[in-house]
Order: sequence, then C-alpha cells, then structure tokens
Amino acid sequence: MDEFADSPPDSIESDASSGNAADGVNRNAAQGTVQRALGADVTGFSERSGRASFGAPPLGKAPPESLPPVRVLQPVRQTLPIVVSSPHSGRHYPADLLARTGLDERTLRSSEDSFVDELFAAAPELGAPLVTATFPRVYVDANREPYELDPAMFSDPLPDYVTTRNARIAAGLGTIARVVSNAVPVYAGKLAFEDAVYRIEGYWRPFHTALTEAIETTRDRFGFCVLVDAHSMPSNVQTVGADGRSHPVGDIVLGDCHGTSCSPVLTGRIERLLGHQGYRVRRNAPYAGGYVTRHYGRPDLGVHALQIEVKRGLYMDERRLERTAGLQRVAADMRRAIAGLATFDPRRPLGDAD
Repeated sequence: MDEFADSPPDSIESDASSGNAADGVNRNAAQGTVQRALGADVTGFSERSGRASFGAPPLGKAPPESLPPVRVLQPVRQTLPIVVSSPHSGRHYPADLLARTGLDERTLRSSEDSFVDELFAAAPELGAPLVTATFPRVYVDANREPYELDPAMFSDPLPDYVTTRNARIAAGLGTIARVVSNAVPVYAGKLAFEDAVYRIEGYWRPFHTALTEAIETTRDRFGFCVLVDAHSMPSNVQTVGADGRSHPVGDIVLGDCHGTSCSPVLTGRIERLLGHQGYRVRRNAPYAGGYVTRHYGRPDLGVHALQIEVKRGLYMDERRLERTAGLQRVAADMRRAIAGLATFDPRRPLGDAD
C-alpha cells in the first residue's frame, strides 16, 4: 500500500490532534462524550485544535502511536479563500479493523477514493489548505453524520440518539460501513457500540475539528470560504436520464445539493473551467453532495461548499488500484481548476469576475 507522497517543499504539514485514537481516546472516556454527537450539527464554526507533524505507514501495519487521524497541509501563507477536503482518500487501515475482517486487501480498499488527495495536492502551493483523512471510509466514514448506524451490526442496543434508519444505512453505508463495493460484507461477526464510539470520537471528530478550523480561519480572513470536497467515483457508474434509460455519468460530477450548498455562480464557473479542459461534466446526478457538502455549505453564513467527483478510470487502474499516467494530467487540471476559483467572490454582483 502506498504511503502519502512527500509534502510540497513550500507547504507546512500539520494535523489537528496530538495523537491518534490509540493514544488520544480511551474507549471508556470516549463513551462519556457521545452526547456531543446528538443531532447533525455536532461541528460548528467555533472549534479549535492544536497541530503537530506526523508520518504514515502502509496498509497492513499498525499505525505508530503518534499518527493522527487527519492530515492538514497548510500553505506558507494562505492567499486563496479556498479549503480543499478529502475525507475518503485515507489508506492507513487500523489494526483493529484488519483483525475483524476476512476481506483481502483489494476488496477492502474497493470503496476507497484512492489517490484523490494527490489529485488536489497542489492546493497548498496555490495558497489553500488541504485537509485529508488518514483513515479509510470503511473504518469510519467522515462524509456521514457521526452516528448513522445499522443496529444489525451491533451486539448491544444502540442509544436513542443514534440514527438507525435512512437510505445510507439501508444500503450498508452508514458511519460504520456494513459493506464495501458490490455489497460485500466487511465483518463476519458483530461489533460493540463502544467500537463505534471509539472510531467516531477518535477519528471522525478530529477530522471535522480540523476541517471546521480551516473553514473558520478562511472565512475570518477573507470574509467567505469556498470548500471543495474532493471525491472519486467508479467508471461504471450510470444515472437515469430524462428518457428513463441509464447513461454514463461522464467524467466529473459536481454536487451542490441542487443549488443549496453554494452559489450557482460558483458551480457554473468550475463547470466551465473543467469543460474547457475537455471533461464531460454533470451536476448533482447521481452525486448531489454528502454530509460534508450539506453540513458546511451555508452560503448565508459565507461558506460555499461544492463536491467534486472524478471518474477513477481517468487517473488509475481500478482493478489493480494503481496510479496510471493519467494521474499527472488530472492533477494538473485540478490545479488549474483551483487557481481558476481565485477570483470568485460571492459579495460581488453575480459573484464572479469573469
């Protein structure tokens, strides 16, 4: 399993936690904090955290005690009102997950947004922070509400505040995933609720604390913030068209929660930028935006969140889970897209300088 690429020389690597779940969260202590998870708005624009540098091991090795669950690459000086997040590109699999699943590495990694953090690695060089999860979504999904859990996965009853029914949970893709791609079950046995608390409080929450801090700092500095939430999608994904038939989704899907998470001018600008680079771009179908986009996208409060889904076949071998020559090209195009947002300002008439 590949480790994170070295940080660009003109960026500062930091994290939002003094340690990972192994040394920073005692399971019993974590259970005492679950009341913070009530409701969806568990992370507002007010939390702060410390920073410290760290490294990362490959898949199959227990992370060192000092490995935090979130990696933040800060520019030497932030010059863009942009924050880029990558909640699903983490590829450092905790030992307790590896001990509980019988899946092989390829299957376990099938739901990973492999190398997306590398596609957007130019953000710090351009003047924008990049916030990435180091843990995989199959362990705990940072793009879900904190407590969306399937009761059938647990050996003990779940507290009343836990969300136990919605479409994501029914599909096996709650905060703790029941399945990976192609509906393959992750676990042969059941988990305890304290396992979920450990993951949510020790991994999910530090990621959102770091993301909240980056957004709030950016908004305080520039008067607004553009959040680009970066993801990837399988090449075989299709969507139903107006004719009732299935059609390929194209190369890139932009999700703005159907116009509610950001200015439509922002969506239009990134759509043009990517279209001019030769990509087939769709809006909101089949990906309108997950928890990150819905939760942080508050244009009335000066935060404009846009989800970007990139077709994996453009930059990687989806069967081997390896980079292809296309990664360099797509990364260069994402660099140009981020740079192209530099003059967007929702406070201007039409919100655009084009």
